[in-house]
Amino acid sequence: MADNIARVFADAIATDPTRPLLTWYDDASGDRTELSGATLANWVAKTANLLVDEVGLAPGTPAGVLLPPHWQTAAVLLGCWSAKLSVVDTPGDVDVLFAAADRLDEAQSWPADERYALGLAPLAVPLRQVPPGFADYVVEVRRHGDHFNPQPGPGPTDAHLLARAEARATELGIEPGARVLIDAARYPDPVDWLLAPLTRAATVVLNANLDPTKVASRQTTEKVTQTLQ
Repeated sequence: MADNIARVFADAIATDPTRPLLTWYDDASGDRTELSGATLANWVAKTANLLVDEVGLAPGTPAGVLLPPHWQTAAVLLGCWSAKLSVVDTPGDVDVLFAAADRLDEAQSWPADERYALGLAPLAVPLRQVPPGFADYVVEVRRHGDHFNPQPGPGPTDAHLLARAEARATELGIEPGARVLIDAARYPDPVDWLLAPLTRAATVVLNANLDPTKVASRQTTEKVTQTLQ
């Protein structure tokens, strides 16, 4: 069983980095964003470089992530795991915090030296107004390098997370190389919508505010082979 998230991600895109790896829909806003494996890897590398080169975080450092299922959340999480950080889900002291702009009140329970806000806007448009005490993630991350070489071996939580992801991939019936449509509201845990598919080298169509009347057409246009809704 794999115990290194960065390696699992690299293996999932190695065969064809140009194929769509994560396609994001929001049926409330009409937003659609498609990321190939190479494009997502670029965002992941920039995030890891931000954490290591600019913030100066060491492996095992705790990171808080207050973000919903979203393509930018995938970049943040995989960037944290590539840098060997420990992503925690209990409010408390962390060295870095990533928070959605609509969860800033909740962020007050997470004291952190470095704080990044994400507007999660279409086309990764920057925030119109950056909240006090925060930096705009999409502005800051773009200044960093396109490549990152993770330290050898797994991060401190990799083995546990990947064991859960392998189990969930089996429970959900995700086949190797599948194209999976996932209802973001029903499967908010990144183990389900991100890591489980990666362990099967599957690609994801992640759908927020899923409109049931659009599922059939989306299955056709996105060449979906499995639907989790």
